[in-house]
Amino acid sequence: MRLSLTTWNINSVRLRIDLVAKFIKTHRPDVLCLQETKCANELFPRKPFEKLGYAHQAIHGQKGYHGVAIVSRLPFRSTAVEDFCREGHARHVSATFENGLELHDFYVPAGADIPDPQVNPKFAHKLDFLGAMARRFERWSDGKTRPVVLAGDLNVAPLENDVWNHKQLLTVVSHTPVETQGNRIWDLRGCAGEVVGF
Repeated sequence: MRLSLTTWNINSVRLRIDLVAKFIKTHRPDVLCLQETKCANELFPRKPFEKLGYAHQAIHGQKGYHGVAIVSRLPFRSTAVEDFCREGHARHVSATFENGLELHDFYVPAGADIPDPQVNPKFAHKLDFLGAMARRFERWSDGKTRPVVLAGDLNVAPLENDVWNHKQLLTVVSHTPVETQGNRIWDLRGCAGEVVGF
């Protein structure tokens, strides 16, 4: 099955629903992953998405902060949420499609400005979150290969060519070695699934 997927840090889905509708009408992706929806589940604009043809919706939100959602023209077999950090924030939702494709939508914590977990609790939180993600996807031990897509606002630039100057940014949050190399989320060749990150 081929599918087109768009991921978008929307920074308030209710505030930008008209912009989303315009994008959807122009590009018609099969699946849209949203981050920073900034609304509780019951306030998510379900009906506008349904009218646009996206009747299948997996939503994990909270009032005013964070929040992720997957809206799709294709049906889901199942949906789930996982808490990848100690904070209980709405930062993950997943959907499994009828063909077995597993899609995970993430809003990884940004980590603030100081790349030292000893003095910056937000950076420590980010590293904990990335570590939990890596452990989750390394746990496949049943030997079955399954297609998996990790999408979302990952708040990490893992490769040298992801940034304008690799050497100058080695001490800047989102490109530090502990984020790009220490958590192994960016290199999951050891697991049984096929993982594609965006």
